[in-house]
Amino acid sequence: MKTVLITGANKSIGFETAKQLLQQGYYVYLGCRDINKGELAVNQLKSEGLNEVEPIEIDVNNAGSIKAAAELLAQKTKTLDVLINNAGIAGTMQAALETDINVFKEVFETNFFGVIEVTQAFIDLLKQSTEPRIVNVTSGLGSLALHNDPTWKYYGVKPAAYVSSKAALNAYTIVLAHHLRDTSFKVNAVDPGYTATDFNHQSGPGTVPDAAARVVKAATLGADGPTGQFFSDDNAPETGISPW
Repeated sequence: MKTVLITGANKSIGFETAKQLLQQGYYVYLGCRDINKGELAVNQLKSEGLNEVEPIEIDVNNAGSIKAAAELLAQKTKTLDVLINNAGIAGTMQAALETDINVFKEVFETNFFGVIEVTQAFIDLLKQSTEPRIVNVTSGLGSLALHNDPTWKYYGVKPAAYVSSKAALNAYTIVLAHHLRDTSFKVNAVDPGYTATDFNHQSGPGTVPDAAARVVKAATLGADGPTGQFFSDDNAPETGISPW
């Protein structure tokens, strides 16, 4: 049975991703900042007959929490097959010049630095897998190329801290995939699409199951699958590959 750790998985797209991977036969470590909320999420999944799941307390903003989670997981399993860096925050709608620097720092701490720390903490367990996968959940708004295209449908949507953090995450995905290019790792960024969740006050047109399915697709790539890609059905409906 393959194993997967998903950060920020007690609700929304992360929770649905856990559900879909459970349905595909994965053992899911459901990452959550609040263990009580994680236990409630796990109980809900088990009530639906999806039993191969347990909560793991992990706050991606806290180095001590990340280390403790990695140590705990190492006691539970010798191999981690998939890491899904799903936890993220939007921050408030931010203007480039008026936004306090602390807003930038807060958003980057979760969306960028947290991903790096989590990935580094669990890389040894991932290396024990024969087909390790790392999925960084990004946003279509992380595309620098499209942000410079006045014809793009989201051209006017430019929350400075959020956009910058996701562009940085995309860059990290590229360099990480390159670093692991001669291994069996597949490292990709996935835009789940503009989805109606609490994250955006239920404003998106997409559904949570469809968004999660995009993440699951990257998490379950076969040996011949791509690495170092930016998947986005929203940005590129014909190919599914977004411009960086």
